[in-house]
This record gives sequence, structure tokens and C-alpha cells, in this order.
Amino acid sequence: MSADEASTPVSPDHQPYAPPPRSRKRTLLIALAIIAVFVLVALGARWIAKSGGDKRGGRPPAAVNIAPATKADMPVTVAALGTVQPIVTATVRTQLSGVLFKILFQEGQMVRQGQVLAQIDPRPYKLALDQARANLARDEAQLVSARLDLNRYQTLLKQDSIASQQVDTQRATVGQLVGTVAADRAAIGTAMLNLDYTAIKAPISGRVGIRQVDIGNYLTPSDTNGVVVITQVDPIDVSFAVPQAQLAAIGQSAGAGQGLPVDAKDQSNATRLATGRFLTFDNQVDATTGTVKAKARFANAGNVLFPGAFVNVSMLVQTLHDVVTVPVSAVRHGSQGDFVFVVKPDNTVKLTVVKTGPSSGDRIAVLSGLDAGAPVVIEGADGLEDGASINKGGNRGGKGGRGGQAQGQGGEAGGRHHRRSDTGNAG
Repeated sequence: MSADEASTPVSPDHQPYAPPPRSRKRTLLIALAIIAVFVLVALGARWIAKSGGDKRGGRPPAAVNIAPATKADMPVTVAALGTVQPIVTATVRTQLSGVLFKILFQEGQMVRQGQVLAQIDPRPYKLALDQARANLARDEAQLVSARLDLNRYQTLLKQDSIASQQVDTQRATVGQLVGTVAADRAAIGTAMLNLDYTAIKAPISGRVGIRQVDIGNYLTPSDTNGVVVITQVDPIDVSFAVPQAQLAAIGQSAGAGQGLPVDAKDQSNATRLATGRFLTFDNQVDATTGTVKAKARFANAGNVLFPGAFVNVSMLVQTLHDVVTVPVSAVRHGSQGDFVFVVKPDNTVKLTVVKTGPSSGDRIAVLSGLDAGAPVVIEGADGLEDGASINKGGNRGGKGGRGGQAQGQGGEAGGRHHRRSDTGNAG
């Protein structure tokens, strides 16, 4: 644009373009129609929620499975991880020096106490025994001669034919020879004992391990590894730790002579290996763990308990009779503690706080807060609130289902709640 054109005033005939009134009206109608559509959609969704959903929150009823609370006997047990320990473990060593002559056992063999396991070359010790016997024979002959001389001297002394000093000397000689003969007899006993020690015998009954020496090795009593190790396997002990809070109950039951049966199970805790009896506690509590060591003794004729193996220990302390029980999956946990959802006749749930006790398998004892026969939610409780409507998906009179971890917010549950996950047995 030139300077002349910029300075030229705009005439009234050249005004900016304005849409006609009919176009503005059409635009307004379109906007109102769009707003009306959104309002209708919102009202329809609200009507659908009210007609088919939960009356309180607009949510559809949750599909759940329920089971009734029942009365049953609940065992109170102590569960722990135990270690199998032989009552006696003996390292078989030679008691004298010598060359290993024979090995008379197989590795892993069961042996009896006193059974000969190995043999040291006995020839030097047989010769030592023969020498001791020869010394005894010589000294006994000298003693006989000395006693005869003493008798002669005593007769001559009565006839006043010799001096009394000679008789006293002969009497002392006899006494010395008596002591020598006694020493010879002891030497024979030592030689016989050494000869017996050449046969290395089992000090206990049990299972032998892997041999530590070979034929031809020179053995001494100071050998650290010895010949072989024997472990007693029947009976056998299991060592485990018990919380100090349970000492009183266990001690009272043990003192009452109830026996306290103890089960040893495999590592998967599925198969019972053996049943034994509680034996004893240690004499002090471990301050770092708050537990005390305990032992149980098992008959192990079938050798199912192997020394050093880990087993799951379950000790029956007492039995609660005729208590209310529910499936473990029915118990939830919130800020107010343990609770269950009780199903009311109008198909709504009531959040009920309970006090739980010991559990066994898939059921847990409810010590207070719940009556027998009350139906409780065992599956589908995620996100339920007090008063929520439900659809009963099934009634499982016995075992409860798995039930997921609850992630919903409980209005009166005091925040986030989840399924009770503890499987501890002792209350």
C-alpha cells in the first residue's frame, strides 16, 4: 500500500463484513442441541445406575461366595523349623599305634555297639603279651625259692645257728619278689588290653559314614579324623526354637503329663515323616531372637529322619473345644483390626470386627464377635463396604476359596483392608 492510499479516508460504503442474523441463529441452535445431548446422556447414565446398581453408591451388587461360621475343635499348635540331630555322634579312633590291617565294615552300614570295624596289626602286641607272661613265670619261680630260703633261715634262727639280720634280709627279698610278681601280672593285663585294642570296635550302635583311612595307613590315637564317624539314628532328636511367650503354656502342658505330641513334616510341609514327643527346653532364652531351644525325640526305625536335615515341626499344645471357626479367606484386616463381612437377609453385608485365635489348615478360630451359623463372605470381598449389596455366587458350607487381596476402600473399615495372611497356629 502506498502512502497516498494509507492517507485516504475510508468511506462509509466500505464497512467490515458481518454475518447475517440467520447464520447467528443457526449457530446458537447447534450449540444448544449439543448441550442438550450431553445433558440427556448424563441423565440416562444416572437413571441406569439408579435402576440397576447399588442404592447407596450407584455400584452394581458384588458377586461373592459365602460360607457359614461353624463350631469345631481347633488344635493349638506351635510350628517351627527344626533340625534333625543324632543323640550321639562318635568319631571312632584307635587307642594305640599301629598299621591298619583290615577294614570290616561297609560305608553307610548299620552297626551294633561292640562290633569290630577295623583291625590293627596285632603281632607286636602278641609278642608283648608273651614277654609279660614270661617275666611273670620267672619272677614267680624266684619268689618260690626265696620263700623256701626264708623258711630255712627261720628254722636256723630258732636253733641260734645264724644271725637274725640274715633272716630279716631274706624276708625283705621275699617281699620284693611279691611286688615284682604283682607288677608282672599287671603287665600281662596291659598287654592283653592292648591286644584287644588292636580290634577297633563300634562304641555305639548306629550308621557309619565314609571311612577316613585305608588299609596300610599307620594309625595313632592323636589322629583327628579317626577311622570313621558313627551317628545314632534310632531314636533321634529334632531341635527347634519356641517363642518365649509360649513357654508357660508348653511348660504347663508338659508338666501335666500330657505328652505333647510333635509331628515332623518334610520341607513342603505336606507329608508327615514321624511322630514323637516333646523332650525338654534349653535353660535360657536367646536374647537376640526371643526364643528358647527345645528338643523332641522320635523313633526312627525306618530312618526317615536323616541327621542334619531340616524339617517342619508342629507341636500340639492344647485343643480348643467347640469354638466358632470360619475359612481363613473370610478374615480381613483393617485399621480397626480383624473383621469379616456378615451377610444379612436383605443381601447386604455388615462389617463385623472379630477376635481371631489359632488356625489349622484352611480354617481359623473366631474367639469373639461372631456367632455360629452366621454367613460370611469368603470370596469377592475386595472393595466391599459396610452395607454394600451383594449377589450370592455360591454357598460353600465348608472350605473357603482363595479370595484375592482386598484393595478397595472400606467406608467404615477405616481405610485400605486386605485378606488376613497369617497362618500362625498358636494364639
